[in-house]
Amino acid sequence: MTRTGSLIGRAQLVAGLEQHLQTGRNRFVLLSGPPGIGTSAIAKHLKQRHEGPQCHTTAAAWETGRSYALLTQAFPELHTSEPYATAARLIELLAPGTLLVVDDAHLADNASLQTLASALRHHPEAHLKILATATTGDPQANADALELLPRIATDHPRIPPLDAAQISELAASYGIALHPSMAERLLRHSLGRPKPVVQLLTELPKTTWTRFDPTLPAPGTIVARVRHDLVTCSSSARRFAEATAVLGADTPVQDVVALAELDADPLELLDEAFAARLIQLASRGLTKVSPPDPMVRAAILTELGPARRAALQRRAAELVHDPVRALRLLVAASPVPDAAIAGRLDDLARERAAEGAWGTAATLLSDAGQLTDNPQLRQARITRAVDALIGAGDVFRAAALVPEVESIRETPLRDAVLGYLAVVRGRAGEAGTRLRRAWDIVNAERDPDTTALICQRYVLDALARYDGHDVVLWADRAIELAGADTPPAVEAAAIRGLGLAATGRTKQARRDYEQLTGRLRHGAQGQRATMARGWLNLLTDRIDDARVDLESSVPTSYLGGSARISLWARAWLARTQFLTGELDNALATVSEAFQLQERTGILLTGPLLSWTTTAVHALRGEWAAAEAQLLRNGAGASDYPIMRIPSQLARAHVAEARADSAGVLRALYPLTRPTPASSADEPGHWPWQDMYAHALILLGRLDEADEFLIPHEKLAAKRHHASACARLASGRGRLHGVRGDITAATASFDEALELISTMPLRYDQARINFSYGQTLRRLGRRARADVALTAARDGFAAMGATTYVDRCDRELKAGGVHFARSNSALTPQEEAVTRLVAQGLANKEIAAELFLSNKTVQYHLTRVYAKLGIRSRTELAVHYNTDAEGTPPED
Repeated sequence: MTRTGSLIGRAQLVAGLEQHLQTGRNRFVLLSGPPGIGTSAIAKHLKQRHEGPQCHTTAAAWETGRSYALLTQAFPELHTSEPYATAARLIELLAPGTLLVVDDAHLADNASLQTLASALRHHPEAHLKILATATTGDPQANADALELLPRIATDHPRIPPLDAAQISELAASYGIALHPSMAERLLRHSLGRPKPVVQLLTELPKTTWTRFDPTLPAPGTIVARVRHDLVTCSSSARRFAEATAVLGADTPVQDVVALAELDADPLELLDEAFAARLIQLASRGLTKVSPPDPMVRAAILTELGPARRAALQRRAAELVHDPVRALRLLVAASPVPDAAIAGRLDDLARERAAEGAWGTAATLLSDAGQLTDNPQLRQARITRAVDALIGAGDVFRAAALVPEVESIRETPLRDAVLGYLAVVRGRAGEAGTRLRRAWDIVNAERDPDTTALICQRYVLDALARYDGHDVVLWADRAIELAGADTPPAVEAAAIRGLGLAATGRTKQARRDYEQLTGRLRHGAQGQRATMARGWLNLLTDRIDDARVDLESSVPTSYLGGSARISLWARAWLARTQFLTGELDNALATVSEAFQLQERTGILLTGPLLSWTTTAVHALRGEWAAAEAQLLRNGAGASDYPIMRIPSQLARAHVAEARADSAGVLRALYPLTRPTPASSADEPGHWPWQDMYAHALILLGRLDEADEFLIPHEKLAAKRHHASACARLASGRGRLHGVRGDITAATASFDEALELISTMPLRYDQARINFSYGQTLRRLGRRARADVALTAARDGFAAMGATTYVDRCDRELKAGGVHFARSNSALTPQEEAVTRLVAQGLANKEIAAELFLSNKTVQYHLTRVYAKLGIRSRTELAVHYNTDAEGTPPED
């Protein structure tokens, strides 16, 4: 049987081919692709699944010139005459519906392929099924076969390479767990081809896949093939291919010739090396060459032998202009520690870190550690490599080095780095312990750089705790210790503005960000500052500016820019899209962010992402998807408020969409008891206060709602925060309405709508109109209620928020302005209650849905029973459903 893992990523393709081969007509399916893409595995599976007669034949390069060599393998009795007559004889030998599998069809002889083509064309009654495999790029291929095969094929599917997730799944089928970074590494090395992936998984020790930066070799079959090709080449062509492998992709031909020390015509060398499949020409022109793929390059380097390879690498380091590439060549050529090269690597890593190229800095520091003989210096460099990897957002690769870091003696740097890793993983307790220990043992006078680094890590920890005062405090310390232009100071300054905003100093934060982004226009540090400014713009109602900043901060192509910053940008961009009513775009942004989170292992932003997607699913009535996100949030629970608060808000969104006011209070109650250092109540930062107030009012806890609203209204007014004032005014309007003060209620709601109308906050506009309409309807102002509810309905419908569209429809029908009554004996309110009873809702749920008290619901229900002459909820449901469907015909 075909191994299950061999069909990973191919299920849809295989299912389509099975269906294609099951049709009654003649079929010729051509599976072609580069070596190792999995054509043979798919063919084997389809052959095993075929229930009718079958036979198998394989073409060979040495038989390409012999007529009928392919077919006479399976049918020796065939006459070797002209193809048309042979085709008729072939049909006589085959039972109807036979599956003929032809392997390596690109090597087949012309007569056999012509016979198959004639059989397919002239004998439709045979129901012949032909499944052929062909390898692209094989220099031994029959040119006539390559032209004929696509012409006679009835189906020629594309077999895509595996992606990183599928490679991880394939590895798991062999009992090997690959973290996402290693799966990406194996993807690049194998070009996503299943065969070499399986070969490497089975040939290499399992410990290979847990290391930080292993050098992946070529599979044994590729090494053998490359060895043969090198031996059959001329000496000059071999040296040309070896120099290309040492220099790597997109290398100028003149550099290759110089490294190989050749005087021969480069064009002749290109021809010979290309024909031997040892080089690949650039897509444009002849000036640059590359190895055909990473595995061929690895095989050539293996065949060079250590001494010759090292000599070529040292000479190559003098030819290349990129300092990172040059130093990495020297590292590869250094079998023993080398203090001079390690020092150069360290210096270059500091330069790259200053630019925000943390991924490159991490690689350089790891290389420096390998070449460092001094144990303490080596440990410091490896520790800094982990720190740079976390900065780049590559938590999985950082975690691969953690055992080595934890095994070394305790230093302030070690504790600061491990604390940093705990922060991005959302482990508040561990982060606090590690950072406190680092601060306790560091000597600021002797080691100001490490002290500044600890301060900067405390800044991120304070942001995760949402403690604005601590953010500013630790940021100022980091900047003072490190100097304004150093990486720790720049990162601290980028986050400092958010601390200022969390303590009400938004004007100062905005001025600081304008200066910072003006100074950092490019690179990963610019990405960091722009993202933070976008976050601030969102918090302060500058929605359009927020979108521009956050969208520009999403890419991670800034000199190895940080995936961590990209995740923050995506989280707040999705929130922006949600608030502006672009729910599909918000879901797409979150989906991309979750993929990035899976690849990086950064958990800190996970609940922020789930908050938005949960709210979208709740608005659309997609309850299973919403509950799944709540479970995901629960799995990422943390002591960090920046993770915990969005989890609570997500739960409140679901409860509110279900008209479960008690559930809203349960979800948000912890936020009413903030810690002294928390900035969660700052207007605009976490929009929960109005949800809580509405829930209190709907449950009849009016005095409590009044008491709750007052301090938040005062703070929002003090901060001049328009959207927060609008949301709270909506809650105040509902409270006035329940108390029967129509004038005050109308004034509050009108104020809310006026404030929100100046901003593209379509979700809030629809939500305020919905509350306004509910309140007006209860107060008997049905015409005005109809206007507000229609506006709410239109807004929710534009967003695809079907949950609230349905609720608006029920409210409009209960108001009775534009809806004809189905039961003329019932008032609109009684009809609304009847409909919800028929749907199985309890009185408490109906009260929440229609914004009524339980007593009022029971009153309406009693009147409905009397008017319709029924005695129970069951009878009422039957009556309503029968009435809705129409009177059944008489027998």
